[in-house]
Amino acid sequence: MPRQVSASHILVKTEQEAEALKQRIAGGEDFGEIAKKHSNCPSGRSCGDLGWFRKGQMVPEFEKAAFEGKKGDVVGPVKTQFGYHLIRINDQKD
Repeated sequence: MPRQVSASHILVKTEQEAEALKQRIAGGEDFGEIAKKHSNCPSGRSCGDLGWFRKGQMVPEFEKAAFEGKKGDVVGPVKTQFGYHLIRINDQKD
């Protein structure tokens, strides 16, 4: 079975907004609650949860960051055609 990642994300319009939210998360605020309030993606309603995915299922920039991170990491901001993402690596499996 190919390697898979379970991740959640927050999608915003600007890098500055993503950086500000990342600082709040680093300061102890809940990733899921911030996703519910600030994410421009429909997944925000479910705390940003994207579930499990394997390589080839996400846009390249997002995929690269998600597969390079370690379980528990919040990576980003990652710029894609959709905006700027903060990605929390929930779990990984090979």
